Amino acid sequence: MTSWKPSAALAFVLLASIAGCAGGGGGGAVTSAAPSYAAPVPGSYNADQLTQALLTDIPGYVRSGAPQWGEYGSLAAVQNLNQMQQAVKLDKPQCATSNRALSQEKAVQTAPSALVAFTRGTQQSVTETLMAVGPDIAARQVRVRTPAGCRTFRVKVGRTWVTDTVVEPAGAHIGEGSRTAGVLTSSGATGVRTWFVVLRSRGYLATITLYGPGVTQAEAERFARKAYQQAERILP
Repeated sequence: MTSWKPSAALAFVLLASIAGCAGGGGGGAVTSAAPSYAAPVPGSYNADQLTQALLTDIPGYVRSGAPQWGEYGSLAAVQNLNQMQQAVKLDKPQCATSNRALSQEKAVQTAPSALVAFTRGTQQSVTETLMAVGPDIAARQVRVRTPAGCRTFRVKVGRTWVTDTVVEPAGAHIGEGSRTAGVLTSSGATGVRTWFVVLRSRGYLATITLYGPGVTQAEAERFARKAYQQAERILP
């Protein structure tokens, strides 16, 4: 790791900041051989239903591997994320979850979930996650805000320090409630952006993560609306 260039470090840190993302260019392996048909929590959905409700295409993007499904914490992408976060050092350890879209509460980690990722070239990606959670948990996730002391912090990857700056602008209202947050990861004159949109609806929570050098809040919210429309159309 000590020979990494700043651009490689930025890519690594970005992977560590995307909740549930399969990465900037790799496909996601499923967690078992066939979708689960376990009975859903009352008023919610199982992982197979959520998989069917994911976006199937995004114009200008290519799907990156097969969708992942299962308990959120068991998804290969989420496990990879956790491993990568253990490999970096923060100047403010208390801010370790500030660049995640979702909290790590047990009800989230064990929720039936499905995830799909799309890429555009080698520098831009979109990841969608759907999870079945109750209304209280969904509302709590939408209300999450970054503590004032964690809106800027530094992350060390190998010998390289990069700076993460978190913004939480007034976002579009999508579904039964949503929030938008952005993270600028910068090293000198080099920077990449990550936008998260978290939204809730009847029996599920959805996240869209958009990453790339020039991605915008408006783009992320546009993809989130598409994800919401697709889920509402498919889920009973």
